[in-house]
Amino acid sequence: MHKFFATCAKGMEYLLRDELQGLGAGDAREALAGVHFSGELELGYRACLWSRLASRILLQLAEFEAGDADTLYAGVRAIDWGAHLAVEGSFAVDAVGGGEGLRHSQFTALRVKDAIVDQFREHCGARPDVEVEQPSIRVNVRLHKGRAGIALDLSGTPLHRRGWRQGTGEAPLKETLAAAILLRSGWPQIARQGGALLDPMCGSATLLIEGAHIAADVAPGLRREYFGLLGWRGHDAALWTRLHEEAQTRAQEGLRALQPVFFGFDVDPQVLAEARRNAQAAGVAGFLHLARQSAEHLQRPAGIEQGLVVCNPPYGERLGEAVELASLYRAFGQRLREEFKGWQAGVIVADDELGHVLGLRAHKRYTLYNGALECRLLLFDLNAPAESPDHAPKPLSAGAQAVANRIGKTLRHLRKRLQREGISCWRAYDADLPEYSAAIDVYTRCADSGEPQVWLHIQEYAPPREIPEEVARDRLRELVRAAGQALEVPRERIALKTRYKAKGGSKYGRFAQRSEFLEVEEGGLRFRVNLFDYLDTGLFLDHRPIRAQVRALAARKRFLNLFCYTGAVSVYAAAGGAAATTSVDLSATYLEWATENFTLNGIVGPKHQLIQADALEWLRHARGQYDLIFVDPPTFSNSKRAEDFDVQRDHVELLRLCAARLAPGGVILFSNNLRRFRLDAQLAEAFEVRETTAQTIPFDFARNSHVHHSYELRVRASAGAKI
Repeated sequence: MHKFFATCAKGMEYLLRDELQGLGAGDAREALAGVHFSGELELGYRACLWSRLASRILLQLAEFEAGDADTLYAGVRAIDWGAHLAVEGSFAVDAVGGGEGLRHSQFTALRVKDAIVDQFREHCGARPDVEVEQPSIRVNVRLHKGRAGIALDLSGTPLHRRGWRQGTGEAPLKETLAAAILLRSGWPQIARQGGALLDPMCGSATLLIEGAHIAADVAPGLRREYFGLLGWRGHDAALWTRLHEEAQTRAQEGLRALQPVFFGFDVDPQVLAEARRNAQAAGVAGFLHLARQSAEHLQRPAGIEQGLVVCNPPYGERLGEAVELASLYRAFGQRLREEFKGWQAGVIVADDELGHVLGLRAHKRYTLYNGALECRLLLFDLNAPAESPDHAPKPLSAGAQAVANRIGKTLRHLRKRLQREGISCWRAYDADLPEYSAAIDVYTRCADSGEPQVWLHIQEYAPPREIPEEVARDRLRELVRAAGQALEVPRERIALKTRYKAKGGSKYGRFAQRSEFLEVEEGGLRFRVNLFDYLDTGLFLDHRPIRAQVRALAARKRFLNLFCYTGAVSVYAAAGGAAATTSVDLSATYLEWATENFTLNGIVGPKHQLIQADALEWLRHARGQYDLIFVDPPTFSNSKRAEDFDVQRDHVELLRLCAARLAPGGVILFSNNLRRFRLDAQLAEAFEVRETTAQTIPFDFARNSHVHHSYELRVRASAGAKI
């Protein structure tokens, strides 16, 4: 009797338990990301050959206390490795988990390798080689709570590698996840009843091929040429041959009875070519109908009354890409309602609101993981009454309702003032409830005719370290729903900026490339904003009072704007009657954007200059004088085209260079958003300094009094050579 552990992706444990019980593992019990079971060697072999859900099948060798590297080494060396591996063979070590003194998996694997090699050298005077790709045996080490589990990986390589894939596609769905989707969607029962399988966004045909193999009783491991058990000294070759031949016989019989009721569509001809190659390699090309067609034009195959529509559509999870996908989901949902009466449907989504846009009532929801990304599998009975995409939304959770209530309260409190002051871009929420940590900004698009349109920009803050990733992700989804309902904004008009963990800390993901600009109004002026393509939108909402201050001071002044970004402050200065404006920034993109903002407000002419340069370097060589200087540097910059800049370290030099360009009686307005910024005390020798932070924080940002720091600086008459 052997002890085994089958690993799997999170969310598949119960499915895998049931599958292994079906293979004869009567004592199978689920654990985190896997299933424990026991039995004879034949059961482990069957699991390798027949499991559609397991990632690896591990044969347990030993378990012992391993509080540090030395006890781990001793425990591994006590195992008789000669019973498992020939000296002329090869091996690899995989390590997961950790503990005191064993925090790095690579170090753990190295100590295990040393123990195995040292034992062979002692007993044989020689050692086996280390081979990463296809070793004779693969050793698995699991560390948990001071104990080590040592196992042989009978699968050798992950079992999702079925042996038929000819390419990877842009975002391939793992075969194990595809199998889980099909099993949860009820495909085996539908197939037995003669139903069809249709994937309207089939990609490389993973779902269709897995579906055909399930229907034809083809073992998922039948086409694999390599297993970890094949080089093991304990391998029972006769048993493996018998099981393999049995699987071949079952596949032949199943394929003879299989009907060509598998339909796949995609808009990309290259992807379809890859799908055809995969189907050919998997031995099911004759049963698949593959064609180029968009999901928006999907039709039920002629003469087929029942089946399963299943797909893994684009998610748009990280960056608010869901906005541009909403129309696709809405059209797809409409085609399902109109064309597939009597069918079932299974759709996997990473954004609950996109699932809502389908306009169908899911009768079951399952959580699955596509890699690290948590997804929902939504199951629909297309015989059931359809919902309109505009139906009343499902109730919010208690936490999300609290967010909606807070936003509603803020809106009621601020509405009259916003209307009175003509403010259409403002902050509605700023992590008011710590568990729901994000900023929500409202942007109202100008409408030359008809009603103005409201958009939301939601920017996630880094959650506290003690909050699990999946909890933070669920709360963010709830916050998006709450904001949409409270402010009556549909999901497709909500831009979401999410964070992810990476080396060096929490960062924002890559951004969309939509090039979609909105035109908004502030203070009687118009500006272009982009909610999707950049971390910032083009208009710093917390600078609204500073922009108004600049306009009030700018009349007949020569105005200089350093680190000018999209030029909004310069537009305000020009609107306030500035004699001339000079705007400096290193980014050509931002200067082009600034040009569009000037043009949008009818501000043209040579007296308004836009200069592409590093602000510090430009100041060192500039010769002109300015009556009003606005400088709002970044917290930190390491552009390849300029020297590194740190606002705390470099602000003294920056302000002294500004003072050299300041006309007598002139004013420097200095701002930055470093939360812990401290103005260097030595500046008081050269400047009269007045901190204006409290006066320049907008009323809608009152909850976040550290959103920026601002100062007015005037050169002291006695400063002289101190500048």
